[in-house]
Amino acid sequence: MSTPGAADFRARHRGGGLFTETVNQRLASYACVLAYRTGAAPTALTLLNLLLGLIASVAVTLLAPRLAAGTVPAVAVGLGALVLWQLAYTLDCADGQLARVTGRTSPAGARVDVLCDVALQISLVIAVSSVADAYHRIPVWLVGAFAGTWLVNLVTSVMQQGAAAQSLVVSRSPGVRVLKLARDYGAVVTVLALAIAFVPRLLVWVIAAFTLVNGLFLAVSIVAAARASGRPATVPAQR
Repeated sequence: MSTPGAADFRARHRGGGLFTETVNQRLASYACVLAYRTGAAPTALTLLNLLLGLIASVAVTLLAPRLAAGTVPAVAVGLGALVLWQLAYTLDCADGQLARVTGRTSPAGARVDVLCDVALQISLVIAVSSVADAYHRIPVWLVGAFAGTWLVNLVTSVMQQGAAAQSLVVSRSPGVRVLKLARDYGAVVTVLALAIAFVPRLLVWVIAAFTLVNGLFLAVSIVAAARASGRPATVPAQR
């Protein structure tokens, strides 16, 4: 087998939102080239993704009170978190590309990937909520709703894997793809990190907006799935 290039890895990515495909999947293909040359396993990229993401989230959480007190510059913390969270997500995109090109996909590797995603995203929700709460005491119900709706993205992405997977909104028109940036993990993390950096006092409103958008998406998804479940299954024609 000839040495695969970035284009070979990029051709095997599993898609994502407009931001993810344009930025993270592209960067991931170059990370795969380096990983392939060094003999790194896909799971190594998955675990490095978790490590980098946790470092960023823990740092933001611990520094949140000092941000609000003005003893630590919010710009430095927010931009630092942005870099680490984006690097982590890029590696999360890269592990799948590497596994598919090298034929090292496995159910165990897929489980590690999902479990690391859950752990990392829990830490990110804690970090963002900690900063928002340090500036304005926010209701417990909002934190709970934010945490719950945050996982809607993860759950629906897992549900869309496999041969029978189907997105609720299948159109790939530019307008629809722009609207779906609100559910693109790469784009959302960017917005949250920039909010921490430049408008931390308004972060609570960013959280509220995100919760509303994903809450509405969850409600629409439930209705759509319920309607689909009531339709008779398609039976192949007999010849």
